[in-house]
Amino acid sequence: MRSEAQKRAESAYRKKTKQVVIRFYPAPGDDDELYDWIKSQENVTEYLKGLVRADMKTRR
Repeated sequence: MRSEAQKRAESAYRKKTKQVVIRFYPAPGDDDELYDWIKSQENVTEYLKGLVRADMKTRR
């Protein structure tokens, strides 16, 4: 069982966590191909962060 201090620490940590959601809809287009590609990556989070970092670098 978690102590009150652990519960407070976990709550504070969750408040600092940020999340982005991407939805892939079953519509005409290449969403299925994009989804399959992303899911095939070993670490999806690091893959997407790497893409964003590379894009930020080229746009500065």
